[in-house]
Amino acid sequence: MIIYNAEIYTMEKREPIHDGYVVFDRKKILEIGSGDGWQACMEKMGNENPNLYVRRDFAENDEHTTLLNTIDAKGARLYPGFIDAHSHLGLFDDGLTEEGSDGNEIVSPISPDLRAIDGIHNADPCFTEALEAGVTLVAAGPGSANIIGGQFALLKTYEKTVDRALVDPYIAMKAALGENPKMCYGKENKAPQTRMGNAALLRSVLSETIEYYEKKTQSEEKWAEYKNAENKEGDDKPERPDVFEKDLELEAMIPVLLGEKPLKIHAHRQDDILTAIRIANEFNLKYTLDHCTEGHLIADVLCEEYEEGKKENRGLGLRTDTGKPSGGELLGVIVGPVIGERSKPELRNMKLSTAGELEKAGLPVAIMTDHPCIPEPYLPLSAALARKGGMTEEAAMSSITLTAAKILGVQDRYGSISVGKAPDLVLISGSPLDIMSEVQLVIGSGRIVTDKRG
Repeated sequence: MIIYNAEIYTMEKREPIHDGYVVFDRKKILEIGSGDGWQACMEKMGNENPNLYVRRDFAENDEHTTLLNTIDAKGARLYPGFIDAHSHLGLFDDGLTEEGSDGNEIVSPISPDLRAIDGIHNADPCFTEALEAGVTLVAAGPGSANIIGGQFALLKTYEKTVDRALVDPYIAMKAALGENPKMCYGKENKAPQTRMGNAALLRSVLSETIEYYEKKTQSEEKWAEYKNAENKEGDDKPERPDVFEKDLELEAMIPVLLGEKPLKIHAHRQDDILTAIRIANEFNLKYTLDHCTEGHLIADVLCEEYEEGKKENRGLGLRTDTGKPSGGELLGVIVGPVIGERSKPELRNMKLSTAGELEKAGLPVAIMTDHPCIPEPYLPLSAALARKGGMTEEAAMSSITLTAAKILGVQDRYGSISVGKAPDLVLISGSPLDIMSEVQLVIGSGRIVTDKRG
């Protein structure tokens, strides 16, 4: 497929590519250029494939030809697909109440074995609405009722089933501090009832995971030794080890303690943000600060932590070399929702300028909807309001494209228009930060998934 005559905003270059074109297949972007180069590219492909059939409207391949679909953008803007770095899409179903509420298992405050993919309703109409707004990728997962809520997934919005939509079934482990866990359990006279309880439970599960991992490693070593000595006879043959009993909750936490998966920490108030940092540094964790509502009040502290986290040996968890400086690695902050009321005490310092102030301090900032708090289609609008609140236009657009991809750790495939990256593209009449701009065409995995060109 070729899209030509487009104003291409790659998100990797400050200036757009005028009269640009992009060539791609179902797997990746093949070529980017400007002017009439797309015609030469088409001719080249035709020479390489004598069965190439060129047409200017979309159709399915037949048995005898390879279809080359050429799309004239007519000067419209082309962006990478938009990315929401924090959502509960499909877990709190639109139009339903208790029947469609699958985002919080309020039974145990420590629930790392819960997986978002087992609760997402693939037929929620909000997936379609998100896609029509240009949102092609969403990090969706459990809510914030529990200290450890479960595993966030990264999903494409344009596939029919959850399994087809998966980019990563476990993109991050959800954690929560502050009011929510206290409100859910304290009223039942259960822990946690205080912020001290929140922190203690989080430390406890991290410590238990370390102990569990060490025992598991020892068991694996004993079994390896036993199997290597199976053919030996006499006293040299080791005894058969005991079978190691798995704990599914702690198994799910191991990737966090090895620095393989980040802890995605819900924190609004500045003391909760600082507790998140403190614990992440104690256990050498990779982490993101989600919501970060009072982050602007301690922007200098957050920036210092972010810079410290770039140093060698940070965020490696149990893999940190003994004797070397260590600590957590802050991957970035995910701010939002930026639309809404101050519905609880810890939101009293909510400001539209938070994202801009954190960006200016030097932090990577992504914007979230926290769907259904803000409906998923309003992700570009949220970025526009963050721009109004002080973010630069470039940073506001990056907050729902490349910066979001970097914070989620998928920048090698998503977030910008670059050769080799996934062909998720949005053709739009004007700036996505302009509420009157209209999404005309959405490409998902190299195929047309929404077409409103008329």
